[in-house]
Amino acid sequence: MEDSAIVDLYWQRSEQAIPETEQKYGGYCHTVAMRIVNNPEDAEECVNDTWLGAWNSMPENRPSFLAPYLAKLTRWLSLSKLKTQNRLKRGGGEITLSLEELDRELGEGTDLAQQIALKELSEYLDVFLTGLPSEERKVFLGRYWYAASIREITEKSGYSESKVKSMLLRTRRKLKKALEEERLC
Repeated sequence: MEDSAIVDLYWQRSEQAIPETEQKYGGYCHTVAMRIVNNPEDAEECVNDTWLGAWNSMPENRPSFLAPYLAKLTRWLSLSKLKTQNRLKRGGGEITLSLEELDRELGEGTDLAQQIALKELSEYLDVFLTGLPSEERKVFLGRYWYAASIREITEKSGYSESKVKSMLLRTRRKLKKALEEERLC
C-alpha cells in the first residue's frame, strides 16, 4: 500500500491504518529501535508506541514521507526508553557512544539532546547535511542517526575502519566549526 493511502487511513481514523503501517514499516522501525535500546522486548514496545504515536499525531500532521516520520517517532521513543532505563549510565551501547563522540567534539556543558530539539538547530543541521558529499553524509547519518557501529558502516560502505573513523572525525569538526560560526554552539 502506498504511503499516501496509509496516511489517508489514519486521517479517516480507520483501525486498518496500524496493520498496514506495521506490515510496510514494522521491520524498519524495529531495526531503528533495536539499534538504540539493544533489547528485543524494549524495541517491540517502542515500535508499538510508534504506532500509537502515529495514530495520535496524524489528525494534526499529514506527513509526505511516512518512513522518516515513523523513524523519527521510533527514534525519539527509543531514546526516551534508553534514558529512562539507563539514567545517563555510561557505556550503554552504540547510541550512547555515538552521542558521547558528538558531545566531546561540541564541548563540555553542551546538552546535545536539548539543542537538537531546538528548531533552529534542527533546520541548520538539515542544511549542513545537505551540503555534505553523499558518501560523507551517509557515513555520518549511519553513525549519528541510525547509531550504526563503525564495523557496520565499514561493511556497508566498503571503506576501511580507519577511513570511516577519520571521515567521522572530520565531519564532526566541520559541524562544530559551522555551528560556532552560526553561534549555535
